[in-house]
Formats: sequence, C-alpha cells, structure tokens
Amino acid sequence: MKHRLFWPVVVLLALILVNTLSRPSFVSITVQDGRLYGSLIDILRNSAPLMLVALGMTLVIATRGIDLSVGAVMAVSGAVALQIIQDSGDAANPSVLAVAIGAGVLAGLVCGLWNGFLIAVLGIQPIIATLVLMLAGRGIALLITRGFITTINSDPYKFMAQGYVVGLPFAFYVSLAAIAIVAVIERRTALGVLTEAVGINPEASRLAGVRARGIIWGAYAASGLLAGFAGLLYSSNIMAADANAAGLYIELDAILAVVLGGTSLAGGTFSLAGTVVGVFTIQTLKSTITFLGVPPAVTPVFMAAVVVLVVLIQSSRFRRWVGRLGGRLSARSAQPVERTEVAS
Repeated sequence: MKHRLFWPVVVLLALILVNTLSRPSFVSITVQDGRLYGSLIDILRNSAPLMLVALGMTLVIATRGIDLSVGAVMAVSGAVALQIIQDSGDAANPSVLAVAIGAGVLAGLVCGLWNGFLIAVLGIQPIIATLVLMLAGRGIALLITRGFITTINSDPYKFMAQGYVVGLPFAFYVSLAAIAIVAVIERRTALGVLTEAVGINPEASRLAGVRARGIIWGAYAASGLLAGFAGLLYSSNIMAADANAAGLYIELDAILAVVLGGTSLAGGTFSLAGTVVGVFTIQTLKSTITFLGVPPAVTPVFMAAVVVLVVLIQSSRFRRWVGRLGGRLSARSAQPVERTEVAS
C-alpha cells in the first residue's frame, strides 16, 4: 500500500469492476477479420491522443510549470496537415501525406518552442505564457483553414486513427511508442533526475551547474511535439480539421490524468507510469458516463463528483481521517452497556 501507484491502480480496477458488474460485455473482446473489438479496445484506441498530451504535460509539470495551450496546438497541427492534403488535390499520394504529417508535427514543435522561449528565456509565468497561445492558437488554426472546417477523404491518413496492426488499433501503438521513448529518455538517462531537480528548486539546480533553462525549454518543446502528434490522430479520426473543437478541454483532462497518477502540481518528482494509469482511468470514466446514459448537460457535474471521490480515495490524510473515525465508532460499539435492574 506504500507504493505510489497502489491507489491509482485500485481506482482504475474499481471503475472496470463497476462497468463489468453493470454490463458483463464490457470485458468481452471479439475477433473479426483478425481485428480485436470491444470496450477495452475502444479505450486503448480513444485514449491515444490524451496519452500523448498527458506525457508532455507530465514533463512540464515536473519542472513546476503548466501548459494550457496543448488543445490549441492540436488544432494548429491538424489544420496544417489537412490543409496541405486538401490543397494538393491528391490525398492518397504518399509524398503529400509525408509532407503534411511532417509539417503538422513541426507546427506543434514550433508552438512548444515558443512557449519554452517565453517561460525559460523571458521569465514569463507558465500559466500566462501558455494562456496566450491557448487563446491565439485556435485563431491561427482558423486562419490556416480560412475560417472553414477542412475535410479530406484519404484512406492512408485515416489509417493513423482507425487502422489496425496485428489485431490492435494503430493509434495504440503510437501511444505505446511515445511512452517507451519518453520513459527511456527520462528514466534511462540523467535527464529525468535533472528535470526533477529543476522542479524541486530551479535556482539551487542552476547554482549546482544544471542548465535549468535548457531543461525547461526542452520540456515545453516536448509537450508541443507530442500535442502535434495528438492533433494528427484527432484529425485522422474525424477526417476533418475543426479549429473550434479539436482538443477542446484536453488540457484539463491531461492535467487531471497527471494528478490522478500521483504527480504533484508543485513539481519535482513525477511518475510516467502513474500518468498512463491516470489516462486510462479518465478514458474508462468517460466510457462509464456514456454507458450509464448520463445527459450531456449533467456530464461535467457527474465527472467532477467522481473525480473528487477518486482524489479523496488517493488522499492519505483523508484515509487517515476515515480510519480514525472508523476506529472511534468500533470502540464505542464495543463498550459494555450498563443495565439497571428494577425491583418488581
């Protein structure tokens, strides 16, 4: 119970158990034409964009920062890629698709570098610096798409979000590759320790010889890069670049996933495995809301109530308080009851 992932995993398993009890088919997986189908497979596929964004958000939060612009970066990335494909007139040309995907990812990287420049070089507070791009990014995406929703019809591009490889969705492999690459870079090199040192005390780490500015800049660049990939997956799923809807509120889901995974918003230590569990928890919770038929107007309230409950379960102080309350109630019930005999 001392492991930091204990309670996040318990919450995820509890959500899966609730879904299974109310709908036994939730855990069933069917095979059709060599492809796996089922609710769990849908969770793996639909969680891919959030997984990419949450991984970048974990690195940013580890440096004691925040990135509110990831949703807008997704909109910009998707708009760039789809506008190139639409203007080319040949949506199935591999060269066009390669250029479009490269340009979309590059757009995300440039957005991340811009955030990093404002924060690491100019010293602007992260919430203010990323709020600027959060507001301006969707306007940039609308300028790219000329104010319309850009749509394309390209089977190769659709494959990124809807295709299958060895029975599993291709998007799942993308998120799996991102997890592996980030984990190797952060946990198999000294970069992870240096990132945590910068998050704990940037000034002390700088005096110790750590290049805090470069690490912070790199964290925001990685966040923008991963958000760019997420924007491509999102646009590939709906085959359209909707600047107003792409990545809407995903920054809140990403922050929530990081926190549910046990990473502190105060910076310092972080857990990539916890973020993965947090993403699956949020995606399972969304699936639960859909299954229960919660009205769209009530969905935010329902989700907020469940999130508060989850956070309380993970709170050590709340668990100690419940334990003390339970101990008092059991001690009171164990006390002997005084009986007074009345003479007849």
